[in-house]
Amino acid sequence: MVGNLLLRGMMIGVLAGLLAFCFAKTFGEPWVDYAIAFEEHPSHAAAGAAEEPEIVSRQTQAGFGLLTGLLVYGAAIGGLLALAFAFADGRLGRLSSRSVAAVIAALGYVAIVLVPQLKYPANPPAVGSADTIVARTELFFVMLAFSVALMIAAAMFGRRLSERFGGWNGATVAAGVYLAIMTVMFAALPNIEEIPASFSPGALWNFRVASIGVQTVLWASIGLGFGAVAEFSARHRSVPGKVVGAAASR
Repeated sequence: MVGNLLLRGMMIGVLAGLLAFCFAKTFGEPWVDYAIAFEEHPSHAAAGAAEEPEIVSRQTQAGFGLLTGLLVYGAAIGGLLALAFAFADGRLGRLSSRSVAAVIAALGYVAIVLVPQLKYPANPPAVGSADTIVARTELFFVMLAFSVALMIAAAMFGRRLSERFGGWNGATVAAGVYLAIMTVMFAALPNIEEIPASFSPGALWNFRVASIGVQTVLWASIGLGFGAVAEFSARHRSVPGKVVGAAASR
């Protein structure tokens, strides 16, 4: 059962990765090209700096490389959602399989994508110093790990509260706890601002919106697609039992 769910989740994740690739090529890559052109312009390049050899061509990065990365990422997220669904299905009250999948996808999107990127948003090639890339990466993963751990704890806390005070009240309190603690975390971690003065704010904004958009397309596709497949499977499994019951009643 879990193996079938895992396989279906990964297959849906691959399809979602393909959709995300189409979105990224249309809305994200033009701003990456803009940032690269800005970075390589003589007026912005470091004086006397040796040009680094191009290990992977830009065409490969924006084509096969981007597609492969999104397909693998989509398969991984789809598999994780399937495993989470196998654990949560039947434990979230009267929610249907489709609703359970949607809730898991929404919570995962908030914890893994939205919250960490609100604090440390994605940057195009020309933004950010090479000297601080390690620190920036470490801070991002600290935020990511804390957000995911807190989301899991809040979900378990909300489920416990819902048994005593109802599902809506339990979910509201759990969400409030998550937001309150993450607000403290936002204030505690340092901000990093390394945007070149001459870099277009509009280009940076559009790049970051496109980055969030790619993730939104992928997570929404996985949540909706897997929910539809899971609900179809649940109905398919219930049919033989109904037929046998109907025959016995005669």
